[in-house]
Amino acid sequence: MGASAPVNVSAPAAGAREDLRAALRDAGFDVVRFARAEPEPGETLARWIAAGHHADMDWMASTSAKRADPALVLERARTFIVLGVSYWPEDSAAARQTAWARYALHADYHDTIKAGLVRAGKILEARFGLNGTDYRYYVDTGPVAERGWAARSGVGFLGKNGMLISREHGNWLFLSVILARIEIEPDASLAEAFPGAAERAGANGLLCGSCTRCMEACPTAAFPEPGIVDARRCISYHTIENRGIIPPEIRAGIGTRVFGCDICLDACPWNRFARAGRSLLLERRPEIARLTLVELLSLTPERFREVFRGTAVKRLKLPNLLRNAAIVAGNVWALDPASRAEASEGFADHGDRDSGVRALARLATHESPVVRAHAVWALRRILGQEADDVLAVARALETDPVVLAEYGVGGG
Repeated sequence: MGASAPVNVSAPAAGAREDLRAALRDAGFDVVRFARAEPEPGETLARWIAAGHHADMDWMASTSAKRADPALVLERARTFIVLGVSYWPEDSAAARQTAWARYALHADYHDTIKAGLVRAGKILEARFGLNGTDYRYYVDTGPVAERGWAARSGVGFLGKNGMLISREHGNWLFLSVILARIEIEPDASLAEAFPGAAERAGANGLLCGSCTRCMEACPTAAFPEPGIVDARRCISYHTIENRGIIPPEIRAGIGTRVFGCDICLDACPWNRFARAGRSLLLERRPEIARLTLVELLSLTPERFREVFRGTAVKRLKLPNLLRNAAIVAGNVWALDPASRAEASEGFADHGDRDSGVRALARLATHESPVVRAHAVWALRRILGQEADDVLAVARALETDPVVLAEYGVGGG
Protein backbone atom coordinates (compact mmCIF):
# COMPACT_ATOMS: atom_id res chain seq x y z
CA MET A 1 0.00 0.00 0.00
CA GLY A 2 1.28 3.45 -0.83
CA ALA A 3 2.25 5.98 1.81
CA SER A 4 0.17 8.94 0.68
CA ALA A 5 -0.23 11.86 3.08
CA PRO A 6 -3.15 11.79 5.51
CA VAL A 7 -6.29 13.22 3.96
CA ASN A 8 -8.67 15.61 5.71
CA VAL A 9 -7.22 14.94 9.14
CA SER A 10 -9.45 17.48 10.85
CA ALA A 11 -12.59 15.94 12.23
CA PRO A 12 -15.76 16.55 10.22
CA ALA A 13 -18.53 18.45 11.95
CA ALA A 14 -20.95 16.49 14.09
CA GLY A 15 -23.62 16.74 11.42
CA ALA A 16 -21.27 15.36 8.79
CA ARG A 17 -20.32 12.50 11.10
CA GLU A 18 -23.98 11.58 11.57
CA ASP A 19 -24.56 11.84 7.82
CA LEU A 20 -21.69 9.40 7.35
CA ARG A 21 -23.17 7.08 9.96
CA ALA A 22 -26.51 7.13 8.13
CA ALA A 23 -24.84 6.49 4.77
CA LEU A 24 -22.98 3.49 6.16
CA ARG A 25 -26.20 2.13 7.63
CA ASP A 26 -27.74 2.50 4.19
CA ALA A 27 -24.85 0.39 2.88
CA GLY A 28 -26.28 -2.49 4.90
CA PHE A 29 -24.81 -2.25 8.40
CA ASP A 30 -27.02 -2.39 11.50
CA VAL A 31 -24.41 -0.72 13.74
CA VAL A 32 -21.95 2.05 12.86
CA ARG A 33 -19.56 3.44 15.49
CA PHE A 34 -16.23 5.29 15.50
CA ALA A 35 -13.07 4.87 17.58
CA ARG A 36 -9.74 6.67 17.58
CA ALA A 37 -7.02 4.46 16.05
CA GLU A 38 -4.31 4.55 18.66
CA PRO A 39 -2.10 1.94 20.30
CA GLU A 40 -3.62 0.07 23.19
CA PRO A 41 -1.93 -2.12 25.77
CA GLY A 42 -1.25 -5.58 24.44
CA GLU A 43 -0.51 -7.27 27.76
CA THR A 44 -3.81 -9.19 27.82
CA LEU A 45 -3.20 -10.72 24.39
CA ALA A 46 0.44 -11.42 25.26
CA ARG A 47 -0.58 -13.22 28.47
CA TRP A 48 -3.23 -15.19 26.60
CA ILE A 49 -0.68 -16.36 24.05
CA ALA A 50 2.00 -17.03 26.66
CA ALA A 51 -0.45 -19.27 28.51
CA GLY A 52 -0.98 -21.30 25.35
CA HIS A 53 -4.68 -20.43 25.18
CA HIS A 54 -4.38 -19.87 21.41
CA ALA A 55 -3.73 -23.63 20.87
CA ASP A 56 -2.14 -23.99 17.42
CA MET A 57 -3.47 -20.70 16.02
CA ASP A 58 0.03 -19.39 15.49
CA TRP A 59 -1.16 -16.43 13.44
CA MET A 60 -2.48 -14.90 16.66
CA ALA A 61 1.07 -14.78 18.02
CA SER A 62 2.67 -13.65 14.76
CA THR A 63 0.23 -10.72 14.37
CA SER A 64 -0.01 -9.70 18.04
CA ALA A 65 2.02 -6.49 17.58
CA LYS A 66 -0.28 -5.32 14.78
CA ARG A 67 -3.35 -6.11 16.82
CA ALA A 68 -2.09 -3.77 19.54
CA ASP A 69 -0.97 -0.92 17.23
CA PRO A 70 -3.11 -0.03 14.19
CA ALA A 71 -0.27 2.09 12.75
CA LEU A 72 1.49 -1.18 11.97
CA VAL A 73 -1.50 -2.15 9.84
CA LEU A 74 -2.01 1.21 8.13
CA GLU A 75 0.57 3.93 8.62
CA ARG A 76 -0.88 7.25 9.84
CA ALA A 77 -4.32 5.75 10.38
CA ARG A 78 -6.57 7.99 12.48
CA THR A 79 -9.94 6.24 12.87
CA PHE A 80 -11.50 2.83 13.20
CA ILE A 81 -14.98 2.66 11.74
CA VAL A 82 -16.61 -0.30 13.48
CA LEU A 83 -19.53 -1.94 11.69
CA GLY A 84 -21.95 -4.57 12.94
CA VAL A 85 -24.49 -6.82 11.24
CA SER A 86 -27.00 -8.67 13.40
CA TYR A 87 -27.51 -12.34 12.58
CA TRP A 88 -30.09 -13.10 15.23
CA PRO A 89 -32.70 -15.22 13.41
CA GLU A 90 -36.30 -14.17 13.18
CA ASP A 91 -37.70 -17.72 13.13
CA SER A 92 -37.71 -19.70 16.35
CA ALA A 93 -36.65 -22.98 14.68
CA ALA A 94 -33.31 -21.50 13.67
CA ALA A 95 -32.91 -20.07 17.16
CA ARG A 96 -33.54 -23.47 18.80
CA GLN A 97 -31.23 -25.67 16.74
CA THR A 98 -27.80 -26.23 18.28
CA ALA A 99 -26.05 -28.50 15.77
CA TRP A 100 -24.68 -25.53 13.85
CA ALA A 101 -23.38 -22.20 15.12
CA ARG A 102 -26.10 -19.81 13.98
CA TYR A 103 -23.75 -17.78 11.85
CA ALA A 104 -23.06 -20.89 9.75
CA LEU A 105 -26.66 -20.97 8.50
CA HIS A 106 -25.87 -18.20 6.03
CA ALA A 107 -23.81 -17.74 2.93
CA ASP A 108 -20.23 -17.06 4.03
CA TYR A 109 -20.33 -13.74 5.90
CA HIS A 110 -16.77 -12.96 4.80
CA ASP A 111 -18.11 -12.65 1.25
CA THR A 112 -21.50 -11.03 1.79
CA ILE A 113 -20.28 -8.44 4.29
CA LYS A 114 -17.29 -7.64 2.09
CA ALA A 115 -19.76 -6.35 -0.50
CA GLY A 116 -20.98 -3.83 2.09
CA LEU A 117 -17.40 -2.87 2.96
CA VAL A 118 -16.65 -2.18 -0.69
CA ARG A 119 -19.66 0.15 -0.80
CA ALA A 120 -18.53 1.77 2.45
CA GLY A 121 -15.09 2.42 0.99
CA LYS A 122 -16.62 4.16 -2.01
CA ILE A 123 -18.62 6.35 0.37
CA LEU A 124 -15.40 7.41 2.14
CA GLU A 125 -13.72 8.16 -1.16
CA ALA A 126 -16.63 10.28 -2.37
CA ARG A 127 -17.11 12.23 0.86
CA PHE A 128 -13.54 12.78 2.01
CA GLY A 129 -11.36 12.47 -1.07
CA LEU A 130 -9.70 9.26 0.08
CA ASN A 131 -8.21 6.81 -2.34
CA GLY A 132 -7.78 3.08 -2.07
CA THR A 133 -4.48 3.41 -0.20
CA ASP A 134 -6.00 5.55 2.55
CA TYR A 135 -8.11 2.87 4.18
CA ARG A 136 -8.26 -0.86 4.78
CA TYR A 137 -11.22 -2.99 5.69
CA TYR A 138 -11.45 -6.37 7.38
CA VAL A 139 -14.18 -8.80 8.30
CA ASP A 140 -12.65 -11.33 10.69
CA THR A 141 -9.61 -11.89 8.49
CA GLY A 142 -7.02 -9.25 9.33
CA PRO A 143 -4.56 -8.43 12.11
CA VAL A 144 -7.03 -6.28 14.03
CA ALA A 145 -8.90 -7.02 17.25
CA GLU A 146 -12.45 -6.32 16.08
CA ARG A 147 -14.02 -7.04 19.47
CA GLY A 148 -11.65 -4.71 21.27
CA TRP A 149 -12.28 -1.85 18.87
CA ALA A 150 -16.01 -2.52 19.02
CA ALA A 151 -15.86 -2.14 22.80
CA ARG A 152 -13.73 0.99 22.46
CA SER A 153 -16.32 2.52 20.11
CA GLY A 154 -19.32 1.66 22.29
CA VAL A 155 -20.87 -1.06 20.11
CA GLY A 156 -20.98 -3.15 23.26
CA PHE A 157 -18.73 -4.55 25.96
CA LEU A 158 -16.52 -7.60 26.30
CA GLY A 159 -18.41 -10.18 28.31
CA LYS A 160 -17.19 -12.92 30.58
CA ASN A 161 -17.58 -15.28 27.64
CA GLY A 162 -14.96 -13.26 25.76
CA MET A 163 -17.55 -12.14 23.22
CA LEU A 164 -18.72 -8.66 22.30
CA ILE A 165 -22.13 -8.14 23.90
CA SER A 166 -24.43 -5.44 22.59
CA ARG A 167 -27.24 -4.02 24.70
CA GLU A 168 -29.39 -3.90 21.55
CA HIS A 169 -28.28 -7.04 19.69
CA GLY A 170 -27.07 -9.37 22.43
CA ASN A 171 -24.25 -11.70 21.40
CA TRP A 172 -25.26 -11.85 17.74
CA LEU A 173 -23.21 -9.36 15.72
CA PHE A 174 -20.88 -9.96 12.83
CA LEU A 175 -18.14 -7.36 13.28
CA SER A 176 -16.06 -5.69 10.60
CA VAL A 177 -13.84 -2.62 10.65
CA ILE A 178 -12.48 0.04 8.35
CA LEU A 179 -9.16 1.60 9.34
CA ALA A 180 -8.87 4.99 7.68
CA ARG A 181 -6.54 7.98 7.35
CA ILE A 182 -9.21 10.44 8.36
CA GLU A 183 -9.99 11.78 11.80
CA ILE A 184 -13.58 11.33 12.92
CA GLU A 185 -14.81 12.27 16.37
CA PRO A 186 -14.94 9.00 18.33
CA ASP A 187 -18.06 7.65 19.97
CA ALA A 188 -18.05 7.06 23.72
CA SER A 189 -17.42 3.56 25.01
CA LEU A 190 -19.80 1.99 27.51
CA ALA A 191 -17.05 2.28 30.11
CA GLU A 192 -17.33 6.05 29.67
CA ALA A 193 -21.11 5.89 29.77
CA PHE A 194 -21.11 3.92 33.03
CA PRO A 195 -18.49 5.54 35.27
CA GLY A 196 -17.03 3.17 37.82
CA ALA A 197 -18.29 0.03 36.08
CA ALA A 198 -14.88 -0.74 34.59
CA GLU A 199 -13.23 -0.62 37.99
CA ARG A 200 -15.82 -2.97 39.41
CA ALA A 201 -15.79 -5.42 36.50
CA GLY A 202 -12.14 -5.38 35.50
CA ALA A 203 -11.15 -5.83 31.87
CA ASN A 204 -14.13 -8.04 31.03
CA GLY A 205 -17.75 -8.20 32.06
CA LEU A 206 -18.42 -4.47 32.21
CA LEU A 207 -22.20 -4.92 32.41
CA CYS A 208 -22.28 -8.58 33.46
CA GLY A 209 -22.58 -7.85 37.15
CA SER A 210 -22.19 -11.03 39.19
CA CYS A 211 -23.58 -13.20 36.38
CA THR A 212 -21.39 -16.14 35.32
CA ARG A 213 -23.99 -18.15 33.41
CA CYS A 214 -21.86 -18.33 30.27
CA MET A 215 -18.86 -19.74 32.13
CA GLU A 216 -20.97 -22.25 34.04
CA ALA A 217 -22.77 -23.41 30.88
CA CYS A 218 -19.61 -24.44 29.04
CA PRO A 219 -19.50 -28.27 29.03
CA THR A 220 -15.75 -28.38 28.42
CA ALA A 221 -14.69 -25.77 31.03
CA ALA A 222 -13.08 -23.48 28.45
CA PHE A 223 -13.04 -20.38 30.72
CA PRO A 224 -10.08 -20.36 33.14
CA GLU A 225 -11.17 -16.87 34.22
CA PRO A 226 -13.79 -14.31 33.18
CA GLY A 227 -13.30 -13.17 29.60
CA ILE A 228 -10.49 -15.63 28.87
CA VAL A 229 -11.20 -18.50 26.47
CA ASP A 230 -8.79 -21.41 26.40
CA ALA A 231 -9.06 -22.59 22.80
CA ARG A 232 -7.64 -25.95 23.81
CA ARG A 233 -10.93 -26.65 25.58
CA CYS A 234 -13.29 -24.69 23.32
CA ILE A 235 -15.84 -26.57 21.21
CA SER A 236 -15.80 -23.90 18.49
CA TYR A 237 -12.03 -24.17 18.18
CA HIS A 238 -12.04 -27.95 17.99
CA THR A 239 -14.91 -28.28 15.52
CA ILE A 240 -13.61 -25.53 13.21
CA GLU A 241 -9.97 -24.57 13.67
CA ASN A 242 -8.54 -27.90 14.85
CA ARG A 243 -7.79 -29.90 11.71
CA GLY A 244 -6.59 -33.04 13.47
CA ILE A 245 -7.57 -35.35 16.31
CA ILE A 246 -9.98 -33.92 18.87
CA PRO A 247 -8.85 -34.90 22.38
CA PRO A 248 -10.97 -37.69 23.89
CA GLU A 249 -11.71 -35.61 26.99
CA ILE A 250 -13.40 -32.95 24.82
CA ARG A 251 -15.57 -35.24 22.68
CA ALA A 252 -18.45 -35.91 25.07
CA GLY A 253 -18.81 -32.19 25.77
CA ILE A 254 -19.28 -31.50 22.05
CA GLY A 255 -22.71 -33.11 22.34
CA THR A 256 -24.71 -32.48 19.17
CA ARG A 257 -22.55 -29.64 17.85
CA VAL A 258 -21.35 -30.35 14.32
CA PHE A 259 -19.88 -26.94 13.51
CA GLY A 260 -19.11 -24.27 16.09
CA CYS A 261 -20.86 -23.67 19.39
CA ASP A 262 -23.26 -21.07 20.77
CA ILE A 263 -23.56 -22.39 24.32
CA CYS A 264 -21.88 -19.48 26.09
CA LEU A 265 -23.68 -17.03 23.81
CA ASP A 266 -27.09 -18.58 24.40
CA ALA A 267 -26.60 -18.43 28.17
CA CYS A 268 -26.23 -14.64 28.22
CA PRO A 269 -29.21 -12.75 29.72
CA TRP A 270 -28.51 -9.77 27.48
CA ASN A 271 -29.95 -11.77 24.58
CA ARG A 272 -33.45 -11.03 25.81
CA PHE A 273 -33.00 -7.64 24.17
CA ALA A 274 -31.70 -9.07 20.87
CA ARG A 275 -33.66 -8.28 17.77
CA ALA A 276 -33.27 -9.43 14.21
CA GLY A 277 -31.29 -7.15 11.93
CA ARG A 278 -32.27 -6.08 8.45
CA SER A 279 -30.19 -8.87 6.84
CA LEU A 280 -29.18 -6.58 3.99
CA LEU A 281 -25.71 -8.17 3.93
CA LEU A 282 -26.76 -11.71 4.79
CA GLU A 283 -28.12 -14.61 2.79
CA ARG A 284 -29.90 -17.29 4.81
CA ARG A 285 -29.10 -20.96 4.11
CA PRO A 286 -31.71 -22.73 6.29
CA GLU A 287 -31.41 -25.98 4.32
CA ILE A 288 -28.16 -26.73 6.18
CA ALA A 289 -30.04 -27.15 9.45
CA ARG A 290 -32.40 -29.67 7.83
CA LEU A 291 -29.64 -32.21 7.15
CA THR A 292 -29.93 -35.39 9.20
CA LEU A 293 -26.99 -36.86 11.06
CA VAL A 294 -27.03 -39.91 8.78
CA GLU A 295 -26.86 -37.61 5.74
CA LEU A 296 -23.82 -35.89 7.21
CA LEU A 297 -22.08 -39.20 7.89
CA SER A 298 -22.78 -40.23 4.30
CA LEU A 299 -21.55 -37.07 2.58
CA THR A 300 -19.54 -37.58 -0.60
CA PRO A 301 -17.15 -34.92 -1.91
CA GLU A 302 -19.68 -34.03 -4.59
CA ARG A 303 -22.57 -33.72 -2.15
CA PHE A 304 -20.42 -31.71 0.27
CA ARG A 305 -19.59 -29.20 -2.45
CA GLU A 306 -23.23 -29.00 -3.52
CA VAL A 307 -24.64 -28.40 -0.03
CA PHE A 308 -21.97 -26.11 1.42
CA ARG A 309 -20.88 -24.14 -1.62
CA GLY A 310 -20.46 -20.48 -0.66
CA THR A 311 -20.76 -21.07 3.11
CA ALA A 312 -18.32 -20.85 5.99
CA VAL A 313 -18.66 -24.63 6.46
CA LYS A 314 -16.98 -25.19 3.09
CA ARG A 315 -13.74 -23.88 4.61
CA LEU A 316 -13.76 -26.74 7.11
CA LYS A 317 -13.25 -29.38 4.37
CA LEU A 318 -15.15 -32.65 4.19
CA PRO A 319 -12.87 -34.87 6.34
CA ASN A 320 -13.21 -32.58 9.35
CA LEU A 321 -16.97 -32.31 8.95
CA LEU A 322 -17.13 -36.13 8.87
CA ARG A 323 -14.94 -36.18 11.99
CA ASN A 324 -17.33 -33.84 13.78
CA ALA A 325 -20.38 -35.79 12.66
CA ALA A 326 -18.82 -39.01 13.95
CA ILE A 327 -18.35 -37.45 17.38
CA VAL A 328 -21.97 -36.28 17.43
CA ALA A 329 -23.08 -39.78 16.39
CA GLY A 330 -21.06 -41.30 19.23
CA ASN A 331 -22.64 -38.89 21.68
CA VAL A 332 -26.23 -39.25 20.46
CA TRP A 333 -26.58 -42.92 19.61
CA ALA A 334 -24.85 -44.02 22.82
CA LEU A 335 -27.84 -42.60 24.70
CA ASP A 336 -30.94 -44.53 25.66
CA PRO A 337 -33.97 -43.79 23.43
CA ALA A 338 -35.56 -41.30 25.84
CA SER A 339 -32.37 -39.30 26.28
CA ARG A 340 -31.75 -39.50 22.54
CA ALA A 341 -35.15 -37.95 21.86
CA GLU A 342 -34.28 -35.10 24.20
CA ALA A 343 -30.96 -34.56 22.41
CA SER A 344 -32.85 -34.45 19.10
CA GLU A 345 -34.26 -31.06 20.07
CA GLY A 346 -30.91 -29.57 19.12
CA PHE A 347 -30.73 -31.32 15.75
CA ALA A 348 -33.18 -31.36 12.86
CA ASP A 349 -33.23 -35.16 12.72
CA HIS A 350 -30.67 -37.80 13.57
CA GLY A 351 -32.03 -40.36 11.17
CA ASP A 352 -32.04 -44.10 11.66
CA ARG A 353 -29.45 -45.38 14.15
CA ASP A 354 -28.73 -48.59 12.25
CA SER A 355 -28.12 -46.59 9.06
CA GLY A 356 -25.80 -44.37 11.06
CA VAL A 357 -23.85 -47.36 12.38
CA ARG A 358 -23.38 -48.62 8.82
CA ALA A 359 -22.20 -45.17 7.74
CA LEU A 360 -19.70 -45.08 10.61
CA ALA A 361 -18.44 -48.54 9.63
CA ARG A 362 -17.74 -47.21 6.15
CA LEU A 363 -15.94 -44.19 7.62
CA ALA A 364 -13.73 -46.56 9.62
CA THR A 365 -12.03 -47.34 6.28
CA HIS A 366 -11.98 -43.74 5.02
CA GLU A 367 -8.77 -42.50 3.40
CA SER A 368 -8.27 -39.93 6.18
CA PRO A 369 -6.85 -41.32 9.44
CA VAL A 370 -8.55 -38.48 11.28
CA VAL A 371 -11.95 -39.63 10.02
CA ARG A 372 -11.14 -43.28 10.73
CA ALA A 373 -10.05 -42.56 14.30
CA HIS A 374 -13.24 -40.75 15.24
CA ALA A 375 -15.46 -43.28 13.47
CA VAL A 376 -13.83 -46.04 15.54
CA TRP A 377 -14.34 -44.02 18.73
CA ALA A 378 -18.01 -43.45 17.86
CA LEU A 379 -18.73 -47.10 17.10
CA ARG A 380 -17.05 -48.30 20.27
CA ARG A 381 -19.02 -45.72 22.26
CA ILE A 382 -22.31 -46.75 20.63
CA LEU A 383 -21.91 -50.51 20.47
CA GLY A 384 -19.43 -51.36 23.19
CA GLN A 385 -17.97 -54.85 22.69
CA GLU A 386 -20.24 -55.44 19.69
CA ALA A 387 -18.18 -52.86 17.81
CA ASP A 388 -15.39 -55.42 17.42
CA ASP A 389 -17.49 -57.40 14.97
CA VAL A 390 -18.53 -54.32 12.99
CA LEU A 391 -14.93 -53.09 12.85
CA ALA A 392 -13.25 -56.42 12.13
CA VAL A 393 -12.40 -55.64 8.49
CA ALA A 394 -11.29 -52.09 9.22
CA ARG A 395 -9.17 -53.22 12.15
CA ALA A 396 -7.38 -55.84 10.01
CA LEU A 397 -6.45 -53.17 7.46
CA GLU A 398 -5.40 -50.46 9.92
CA THR A 399 -1.74 -49.45 10.24
CA ASP A 400 -1.90 -45.83 11.43
CA PRO A 401 -0.81 -45.55 15.10
CA VAL A 402 -3.25 -42.73 15.84
CA VAL A 403 -6.18 -44.84 14.65
CA LEU A 404 -4.86 -47.96 16.33
CA ALA A 405 -4.86 -46.02 19.59
CA GLU A 406 -8.65 -45.70 19.26
CA TYR A 407 -8.79 -49.49 19.08
CA GLY A 408 -6.78 -49.60 22.29
CA VAL A 409 -3.58 -50.70 20.59
CA GLY A 410 -0.21 -49.18 21.46
CA GLY A 411 -1.17 -47.71 24.79
CA GLY A 412 -3.78 -45.34 23.33
